[in-house]
Amino acid sequence: MNWGIIGAGNIANKFAKTINLMQQGEEDVNLFAVAAREESRAKDFAKEYEIDRAYGSYEELLQDVNVDAVYIATPNNLHVKHCEMALEAGKHVLCEKPFTTNTQDAKKLYALAKEKGLFIMEAFWIYFLPVLQQMKAIIADGEIGEVTYARADYGFIARGKRKDRKFDASLGGGALLDIGIYNLGFLGMVFDAVPQKILSDVHINEYGTDDFSMIQLIYSDTKKATVTTSIGLDIPRNALIVGTKGRIELPDYQKAEEMHIVYNDGTVKDIRVPFVYTGFEYEIREAVRCICNHQSSSDVYTSQQSLLTLQLLDDIRAQWGMKFPYEEK
Repeated sequence: MNWGIIGAGNIANKFAKTINLMQQGEEDVNLFAVAAREESRAKDFAKEYEIDRAYGSYEELLQDVNVDAVYIATPNNLHVKHCEMALEAGKHVLCEKPFTTNTQDAKKLYALAKEKGLFIMEAFWIYFLPVLQQMKAIIADGEIGEVTYARADYGFIARGKRKDRKFDASLGGGALLDIGIYNLGFLGMVFDAVPQKILSDVHINEYGTDDFSMIQLIYSDTKKATVTTSIGLDIPRNALIVGTKGRIELPDYQKAEEMHIVYNDGTVKDIRVPFVYTGFEYEIREAVRCICNHQSSSDVYTSQQSLLTLQLLDDIRAQWGMKFPYEEK
């Protein structure tokens, strides 16, 4: 299956590296083309990753009949536009998270893909990691009893131009959209439910976007969760799930290769599943599987799960009095 990449930024490098490693491992994937706003940048990217074709416009790549599927790696505010362009050009789509910056646009994209008979999925890679899939199975089997509490935290410090880009509202910036989505998406894996109540505290920076927030999600009288998100503080990506029979500890849930189950009787079970390559291979494999099966969406990470997380983002930002970030049409 021939892949093209729309955008040649940092996240595109990880995708390209992963595809090449998968191909070397004799998996049926090939990185065929890349497009960037500047042709020279696309050519440099293509040279680094031994890609056949480099384009100086996204339209040119999408017109290439040899490209079967595209990975959208452009800024958040451009995802809707580029996904629509790809679907209209007859290409299957894997779009980096956040899929869109509001729920309504996401619904339109899922509907368009179904109408066109094409596949589309948000590249929310943590949903496909083997350790987190095992975590879901352990919860579903009742191994730690009824889950009553969960916590997920994530924070890092951005500086210079990277900081400007992360907080730029016109690009769909802010800590919640950038990394808070991981915290909320993780809770979606744990509870798979809509919270009855959301309580939050947020700090809005000089850019007019959020750089720190603490959020409590109340699912019922007996099920609660908390998340802390920051771009400005270095907060370990730890997660905890507490049940009536034990708890699950994840020392790095966002790049989960291990977890520890601590039962109420004091016994501990350690589970470790190292990535085959970079961790991106699992979402790519799922996209390839679905495309080969002529599916318009994934049944591992469904459009409903994607929309649930996006709706949480909408609700929380509305609570903060924020307008939805600008979408370029």
